[in-house]
Amino acid sequence: MKLHGIFPPIATPFNRDGEIYEAKVEHNIAKWNRTGLAGYVVCGSTGESVYLTVEEKRRMFELVAQHAAPEKLLMAGTGVESVRETVMLTNLAAEMGYKAAMVRTPHYYKNLVNNGAAQALYFRSVADQVKIPIMIYNWPQATGVDIPAETVSALSEHLNIIAIKESSGNIEKVMQMIRETKPGFQVLVGSAPTLAPSLAVGAVGAVLAYANAAPYSVIAIWEAHRQREFDAAMDWQRRIARAAVLVTTKYGIPGLKHAMDLNGYYGGPVRLPLTAPGPEARREIEEAFAELKG
Repeated sequence: MKLHGIFPPIATPFNRDGEIYEAKVEHNIAKWNRTGLAGYVVCGSTGESVYLTVEEKRRMFELVAQHAAPEKLLMAGTGVESVRETVMLTNLAAEMGYKAAMVRTPHYYKNLVNNGAAQALYFRSVADQVKIPIMIYNWPQATGVDIPAETVSALSEHLNIIAIKESSGNIEKVMQMIRETKPGFQVLVGSAPTLAPSLAVGAVGAVLAYANAAPYSVIAIWEAHRQREFDAAMDWQRRIARAAVLVTTKYGIPGLKHAMDLNGYYGGPVRLPLTAPGPEARREIEEAFAELKG
């Protein structure tokens, strides 16, 4: 299974009452279907998955599967702290037609799981019991756990662990995993500010929150990379640099949802305890996205 190209970890749209806004799921997917996005990741971190109930995750899986174009590859964000619930969510997604699952590193009991052995046991245990392949998801800035490259290399030998989404922005680590994992194991990145350099050193794709709001600009980087036009890729990288930082590291999901609203998608409200960006943040985002419509 090739996980090549750009995948947005789609934002979960809520209405003013805090419920999933089903019509806006359809609206966003219909617009993304007309782009060159490779597929969608549903209920990832950008989808506020840690704030969703199991039933809400189930409904998001159903809605996206219903509205996604047939050529779009569907991945489900299913990683939670326990192996048992992760397996349950993954197999639920498999029954709905999802082709792979993105599983984040467990992290709550850091004194016990922040080591390669515990992480390897978790991912092997999940991979042994699920019906679809899994992609490791590493985002140490949020979880406080950074799975070692050596552990990823060992896990790449498992037949049902096919990829990693490395969101640290550490290009040296990306290069090490590309060198040391078994042939065919796929390294994707989750950092829009380092997309072009990551592709240049061998990453095969990316799962980017930024792609919710301005997919064409990161698709342009991907296509330039495919055509071996590195200067063009870096030109686009410079164009998105400020906006990418604002809707990821600086203002996060609230900022991203505002950018989506600016660009004709539906971002809408966030779920508490997240809060909407203030007037100054909104102005900064509006300025940064003025040249990045669509």
